[in-house]
Amino acid sequence: MADGSIGLWTVPLAVFGGAIRISTPFLFVSLGECITERSGRINLGLEGTLVMGAMSAYGISYLSGSPWLGVLAAGITGALLGALHAGICSLPRVNDIAVGIGLMLFGTGFAFFLGKPYIQPKAPNLPSLPFGGWSDLPQLQAALQVSPLFLIGIALAFALAWAFRSTRWGLVVRMVGDSSDAARAMGYNLKTVRTLATAAGGFLAGIGGAFLSLYYPGSWSEGLSSGQGLMAVALVIFARWDPVRCFLAALLFGGAGALGPALQAVGVTSGYYLFNAAPYVLTLAIMIATSSTRRTLAGAPGELSINR
Repeated sequence: MADGSIGLWTVPLAVFGGAIRISTPFLFVSLGECITERSGRINLGLEGTLVMGAMSAYGISYLSGSPWLGVLAAGITGALLGALHAGICSLPRVNDIAVGIGLMLFGTGFAFFLGKPYIQPKAPNLPSLPFGGWSDLPQLQAALQVSPLFLIGIALAFALAWAFRSTRWGLVVRMVGDSSDAARAMGYNLKTVRTLATAAGGFLAGIGGAFLSLYYPGSWSEGLSSGQGLMAVALVIFARWDPVRCFLAALLFGGAGALGPALQAVGVTSGYYLFNAAPYVLTLAIMIATSSTRRTLAGAPGELSINR
């Protein structure tokens, strides 16, 4: 190891570093969907929100020169799309699933249309926090290059878990999702609570998109998200609507996404594309594992308002 080579340890280190990077969009989108579903609504349009957030962040960062303004713009864009979803779903006889799919297609298409001028220009990216400076190994230094958004996401996961248990607004959101009749009896407006929760979920999903365009991979292009918004919805189910479990599941998804590039880095090219499909295989496995009625509904929000 004197020459800085770590042999087969390259693979777990690359997976670890990739898990930190790739998990961040999953983390923000899943936390946003956790808030939404806790209020009794489901938003399948977060893939479109993620892409719109990525485009908005990149465009504002390029025009303003500040990546943090881009992050804020991405969050606002996501909140507006979330509010639009909530407004449409509050109408009589509207299906949440259909609205989500429609907004997913709208968000991705609109982002590609507006984002064409930003495919070539280079926008300022978010900084990295070097936690590996204590080591002489470049592989370890690279693995411990951490985005501030990742740390913010961890703090947010624990803060949301505490808020759902111990704060008034968290208990109100849970009550609206668990029993709309009880919430009405206590004088809470279901439409208002669900609109605010869905907008908040969209805000976080938009920030997840900002990570994609301003940190990793750090550019704007069509197909940037690769379906991460939809996979994050499955992640929420797997995490049993718990923010801390969302963080752990996001790391699992991130590690699966980093497996293919990590193996390629050590010369394993046979079946490379199969390893790249690991996150999608994991999503399918999770959906199958949680597909039974008993396991899906045990611990789920009591009233997902799919149909009205």
